[in-house]
Amino acid sequence: MARNSDGALVLFSGGQDSATCLAWALSRFDRVETVGFDYGQRHRIELEVRGQFRSALAGKFPQWAAQLGGDHMLDASIIGQLGSTAMTQDIAIEMAENGLPNTFVPGRNLLFFTLAAALAYRRGLRVIVGGMCETDYSGYPDCRDDTLKAQQVALSLGLDRRITIETPLMWLDKAETFALAQDLGGEALLDLVVEHTHTCYLGDRSQRHEWGYGCNSCPACELRSKGWQKFKAEAA
Repeated sequence: MARNSDGALVLFSGGQDSATCLAWALSRFDRVETVGFDYGQRHRIELEVRGQFRSALAGKFPQWAAQLGGDHMLDASIIGQLGSTAMTQDIAIEMAENGLPNTFVPGRNLLFFTLAAALAYRRGLRVIVGGMCETDYSGYPDCRDDTLKAQQVALSLGLDRRITIETPLMWLDKAETFALAQDLGGEALLDLVVEHTHTCYLGDRSQRHEWGYGCNSCPACELRSKGWQKFKAEAA
């Protein structure tokens, strides 16, 4: 596969999807940096596993270590000042009156991409990679392909520089995301994703399952668990 000399900035939360996207970017771009966002998330354990995954990835894949650039952590705590959600407050996860789960944080991804684009501009990076998915998601409108295509246009116009938003998982379900990780880095990468990423909305890392750590009851854990089972069944 031809490599891209343009650098990429990966929105890296510490979860399964963004970790897979990081490996995807490293397989394609000569220079890859990562950015995370502290927005007062309830499952802020994900911010702690980010560094663990990056270190483990560099150790297992020295060819990628040379391409892996700096990590940036941005304060997005203003999100919590705009209203409470189940992602930022200790409240029960349920469906809201608008038909969306109350884990939806209005404007979160829009803000993340805006901040990432400003950072990418200063770092000389023209590609931003995100793990958004429209295949087996919770219906978040800021994860939709149309939303991100529109934001790509707005960012490029606003910065007067071509910015490309890549979403390699957009049309993949969780089973296919596990399979992509395996395709990119074999069992070694798959093991890192299982052991060193965090997806559970409740921030529970006290329970280790075959698919990773989590409460095994929140929507994120259920999705990851079902994806793992489907992945293993299809690989058998």
